[in-house]
Amino acid sequence: MENYTMEGRTYRYYGQEAPLYPFGYGLSYTTFRYRDLVLSPPVLPICANLSVSVVLENTGQRDGEEVVQLYLQWEQSSVPVPRWQLVAFRRVAVPAGRETKLSFQVAAEQRAVWAQDWRLEPGTFTLFAGGQQPGQRTQAPSEVLSAQFTVTGAARPLRGC
Repeated sequence: MENYTMEGRTYRYYGQEAPLYPFGYGLSYTTFRYRDLVLSPPVLPICANLSVSVVLENTGQRDGEEVVQLYLQWEQSSVPVPRWQLVAFRRVAVPAGRETKLSFQVAAEQRAVWAQDWRLEPGTFTLFAGGQQPGQRTQAPSEVLSAQFTVTGAARPLRGC
């Protein structure tokens, strides 16, 4: 095998076509609402980690569990990258009518791209938080929030951080 590209071979590299039942799709006996997605800091140095917080509210009549998922999207990259990449997830139990604030850490390594070695590149990124993948055709009954952040500095090998 000489062609190791994943283009057209896995859901992460299908271009604009989304899978019919993507990761995170499923049934629930309650509904959830996401709000107050905060990225800190919104502008960070090339080797820094990103802190993320989001509020998850159970708006239904029953207690329930939600798998909160964070996806990262590169706005521009020097090499082909996935449409979005799962960078964190957590299963959370939330009683009916209650809310919880969740905190995540997105490490610099999770922004690295493969260009003969793992490299960190500056630029603008979008982070998605929700109970499903962003841009789904078949949607679960919860939304996906998004926010952008910027990475500054010169591109460098990951091992240089």
